[in-house]
Amino acid sequence: MSVEQPLWRALTAYRVLTLLYALTLYAYGYDDYDHPLGAGAYMAVLTVWTALTVRMVSSAERCTLRFLAGDLTVAVVGILLTPLVDTHDRIAEGTPTLPSIWTAGAVLGFAIKGGWRWAAWASTVVCAANIIERGGFAQDAVHMLMLVWVASVAIGYVVEVARASERTLARALRIEAATRERERLARDIHDSVLQVLAMVQRRGAAIGGEAAELGQMAGEQEIALRTLISTGPATGPMAGPATAAAESVEPTGTVLLKVAADTPAAEMASEGERSDLLALLAPHAGSHVTLSGPGTAVPLPAEAAAELAAAVGAALDNVRVHAGEDAHAWILVEDEPDAVTVTVRDDGPGIPEGRLADAEREGRLGVALSIRGRLRDLGGSAEWISAPGQGTEVELSVPRQGETGR
Repeated sequence: MSVEQPLWRALTAYRVLTLLYALTLYAYGYDDYDHPLGAGAYMAVLTVWTALTVRMVSSAERCTLRFLAGDLTVAVVGILLTPLVDTHDRIAEGTPTLPSIWTAGAVLGFAIKGGWRWAAWASTVVCAANIIERGGFAQDAVHMLMLVWVASVAIGYVVEVARASERTLARALRIEAATRERERLARDIHDSVLQVLAMVQRRGAAIGGEAAELGQMAGEQEIALRTLISTGPATGPMAGPATAAAESVEPTGTVLLKVAADTPAAEMASEGERSDLLALLAPHAGSHVTLSGPGTAVPLPAEAAAELAAAVGAALDNVRVHAGEDAHAWILVEDEPDAVTVTVRDDGPGIPEGRLADAEREGRLGVALSIRGRLRDLGGSAEWISAPGQGTEVELSVPRQGETGR
C-alpha cells in the first residue's frame, strides 16, 4: 500500500465531517441570515457534491486535476456567495463563510495530489476569495488564512518527501532481490562448474601433454567465470580458443559437488516441509570424515536443512582442496533449543590471517557465497577459527526462529 493512501482516507473522512460541521453552523444561525433560503440552496449543493464525490478522494488515481478544480470552485463560490446571503455585521464579526472549514479539504486535495506547489496555488486562491468576502485584510482573517496556507504547503511537502522515500525504498528492495538472486546463482556455479574446471586443471597438470594444455584452458575459464560472478559481465568475450576447446570436451572423473538442484539435500528439500539434518549430513561420513551428533533426529525446515547441508559440503570441499585428500575432518551437530549449530573441524595446515579476504577479492567465492551467503540468507552466521599449523574450525549456526512441533 502506498504511503500516501492513509492521507486519502483521512481526507475522505475530513470532507464528510466538515460538511456536517458546516450544516450545523447553518442550522444554528438560520434566523440570522438575510437570505436563509439562498444559503440553504448552496448547502444543498455542497451536500450533494460531497456525497457524489466521496470516491473521488479515495486514491490518487481517482482524484484527477479536473475534479480538484471543480472542488475548489465549489468552495470559492460558497465563500463569495456569503456576503449575498449573510448580514454585514455578522461578516464583520468574523462569522464563518458558508462552506466554513470544508474549504480546507479542497486545498488538502491539491496538496496530496500534487505536492506543495499545487497546495500553494490552491491556498492562494482561497485566501484571495476570503479577502474579497471580508472586504479587506481583517486581522483575524489574515491569521486564519496564513494558517491554512502554511499547513497546506507543509502537508504537500511531506507528501513529496514520502513519495521520494517510497521510490527509494522500492528501488533498494529491487536491488536487494537482484543481488540475492545473483548470489544464489553464483553459489550454484561455484558448487558445480567452478569445481569441475578446477579439477580438470589439476588433473591436466598432473597428466601432462595435451591434457596439460586442456587443464590450462580450464584454468583460464575458471578465472574468467570467477570474475564474471564476482564483478558482473566482462567488457569483452571470454578466451575464444579456450571456450571452443572446453565446449568440445566432456570432463571425466569424480566431481566433488554436483549442481545444487541435483544434490540429495535439494531433493529432500522439495519432498517435504521438514528434513532431518543428520540424514542429509550422513553421506559425508567416511574414512576421512567423522560425523557426530545427537542420538535423535535434528529436524529443520526442508529449505534450511538443505542449505545448511550444502554449506557443510562446501566446507568439506575446502578441506579436501586446501588441506589435502588425506586430511581428516570432524563434523559435530549440536541441537540447541534456539539454534542448530554444525562445526566442521580439520587437521590441515590452517588458514593464514587475511587469506579469506584476499580470496574474496580474487573472485574465489566459496567462503563468501557457498558458506557465508547461505547462512546469511537463513538468518544464521558462519565463523572461522584458524591458525597456521593448527587446522581450521568452521562454526555454522542457524536459528530455529520460533519453530514448533519439534
